Amino acid sequence: MLRRHPLLRAKLSSIPRYSPPAQQASCAWQRRHASGEAGEGNTGHINVAPSEGVLFFNNLLPLTVQWPQRMLIMFTPRTPVLTREQRFERSGAASPSEVVQNAIKASNLGLGPVTIVEVLPRINEAGAFLKFSHDESTDPATVAEAVRQHLKKNKIRPWWNPFTSVKAMLVLGKPWIEDLYRLPSRRLRVEFFPTQPGKEAAELTQEQLYSFFRPYGKLSDIVTQPSDSKVVPRYAYLDFTRIGKAVMAKNCLHGYTVTEAQGGGQLGTMFRLTYEKKQRTGWIWDWLLNHPRVVIPALAALVAGLSVTVFDPIRTLSIRAHITRAFHIEDNVVFRWFKTQSDDLISKVQQFRNASESDEGGMQVVWDDRKPDIEQIQSWLMETADTFIIVQGPRGSGKRELVIDHALEHKRAAHKVLVIDCKPIQEARGDAATIAAAAGEVGYRPVFSWVNNISGLMDLAAQGMTGMKAGFSETLENQLLKIWNNTTVALKSIALESRNKKDTDANLSDDEWLEAHPECRPVVVIDNFLHKSTESGSSMVYDKLAEYAARLTTSNIAHVIFLTNDVSFSKSLSKALPDRVFRQIALQDCSLETAKRYVIQHLDFDAATSSTADPEQTHRLTPSQQRADLRELDHIIPLLGGRLTDLEFLARRIKTGETPTKAVNEIIDQSSSEILKMFLLLGGGENREWTAQQAWTLVRSLAAADTLRFNEVLLLDAYKKEGEKALAALEQAELIAVQSSNGRPYSIKPGKPVYQPAFQRLVADKVLAAKMDLAVLAEGIGIERAD
Repeated sequence: MLRRHPLLRAKLSSIPRYSPPAQQASCAWQRRHASGEAGEGNTGHINVAPSEGVLFFNNLLPLTVQWPQRMLIMFTPRTPVLTREQRFERSGAASPSEVVQNAIKASNLGLGPVTIVEVLPRINEAGAFLKFSHDESTDPATVAEAVRQHLKKNKIRPWWNPFTSVKAMLVLGKPWIEDLYRLPSRRLRVEFFPTQPGKEAAELTQEQLYSFFRPYGKLSDIVTQPSDSKVVPRYAYLDFTRIGKAVMAKNCLHGYTVTEAQGGGQLGTMFRLTYEKKQRTGWIWDWLLNHPRVVIPALAALVAGLSVTVFDPIRTLSIRAHITRAFHIEDNVVFRWFKTQSDDLISKVQQFRNASESDEGGMQVVWDDRKPDIEQIQSWLMETADTFIIVQGPRGSGKRELVIDHALEHKRAAHKVLVIDCKPIQEARGDAATIAAAAGEVGYRPVFSWVNNISGLMDLAAQGMTGMKAGFSETLENQLLKIWNNTTVALKSIALESRNKKDTDANLSDDEWLEAHPECRPVVVIDNFLHKSTESGSSMVYDKLAEYAARLTTSNIAHVIFLTNDVSFSKSLSKALPDRVFRQIALQDCSLETAKRYVIQHLDFDAATSSTADPEQTHRLTPSQQRADLRELDHIIPLLGGRLTDLEFLARRIKTGETPTKAVNEIIDQSSSEILKMFLLLGGGENREWTAQQAWTLVRSLAAADTLRFNEVLLLDAYKKEGEKALAALEQAELIAVQSSNGRPYSIKPGKPVYQPAFQRLVADKVLAAKMDLAVLAEGIGIERAD
């Protein structure tokens, strides 16, 4: 295409001179001399006679597409750009010679004969020089004005950029026609040279430079050389708004001499113009630093958007995999195949496991006793009522095993059970640890809990810079809310995976389908609810967890079961569901008969396992049948009570060879020591919400009576000041258990059944009793004196 362009042809052939009519300008063609991009004779300059002038045309070629032009310049051989032809096949925006001819013909400025001498292309600058000759009566400026008026009246718009037009201006200086690998830019470097060697050149001011260069295009800035700079020659930078304007100014004013009258000094000053690439290293960083009020909120929004777009789907998938055990090795197909192929080995390992983990022995008796509770929970899961299921019972009553291992056995098999343990969440110290603990309970990964600490520091820095928070850091409440929201999405997808397009109710919406099929909903078990609820900051975690559970139930996404030791759970849960009646199961200690059977079966469990492995031992007596001292169980079980943890401790002691009486005495002694250390012998540095006198008052009272009235305890001297707060703390520490009726406390019992004989044993210690009674009396005397 370059060979066909009129600017790349060889010199023009001679064209007959045009004879104009009277009083009209004429334009004639002479022989064009071949001129390359390096000027006449590759000298880099255009020789201009007194009767000649030079015009520069811009926007003849695409200027902004510089990389293809660079490649063409590098690999195209240097050949004459103009060849002899009568006509030019136009491939650019216009032919400069034709423009001049048409302008002279249409001009009414009284031009004399004008002859086009040659055209010198500037491919790098997307323009061309046109050299013309004229007679003495014609001024080159008049010719340039005629061409300018013609182009203004007949705009030539390039097809690649219709918003610009071809322009032409008179060359005032002595342009440097070079073919170096340099590309135009918006910035020009103007150097001030003297007209004679050894002389000084004048440094023009910004106003003078503006008057010279503004006619060629709008300037965005003029930067003069610093006054203390020692660089010579002196220079200045001119920034044009467009590259085309800078190209025009450079080619028209390069080599122009500023006279003394124009401010160029006594001998004049010459312009030397070159393109200067504007140094933009770090300008993005400078802009970011200079606009913190815009950048910091935008950056926070970008980080949040990326987190939601990229990480949230991954986290939802991770939560789903955690619930469905998609990546658990025991549910892997390959693992199950190996398991079936190794039945003998697995059975032996299982037998060894049963022999070593005998803590499961005897539990079947307990589950048989609590079978109605198990069936009740299972029936509630089949109903559509959007309320909570609460299983409340003292610590060690087997709440978790009853719900997860038995009531939800079919749900666990279907991988539709999510267990959230509040204990690690509540015991975590710091926001980052709390977020990590909550994320670990639901399988929320990846979690960047440490980022919140860094974001807090960034927020603090941004507030110091801009006076406002940028929103990088999020509160613990918002972080937990994000975790629960992602968990909700995962639970809903699990609940809907049983839906089939071929079902009769396929036309129902997702919410309607979930409401119609409660049996397909997953189950969320919240264990250890209200664990250490008296600590500061715990209410926020439990309140948000209750609100999240309320959304799950009211949206019919999942069933929610709370496992708690606290009898005041209704106060916290009623905030989340104030208009619902909760479904409650209160687990009590086992009955005495069940407790006795539990201990016996626990002793016989290992024997039953070994007899299964060895058929010859089937007819032997069981360990419980071989021991005659088990008759003591009828007397010692009432002392120990029906708490499963204490019964298991008793069974293990009996299994080691101790008699039941001795084992119970040891358990009672151990409980007495715990009570003495934790509640009565308080150190000076310990900060408790109760006093040793308050604890001793309850110990002495409960040693004499199984149950105390709550209001009567508050009337005692030790509980006249903040008595309810002390009782709540003692209940949280499990020294006592407060029984409620219709939402109000009405009675106080020992925290464990074994505490009753432990209290009696402490009271029987005369030295301890005398010491504590004396402390109670001293406290009472102090109260009376204060009153």
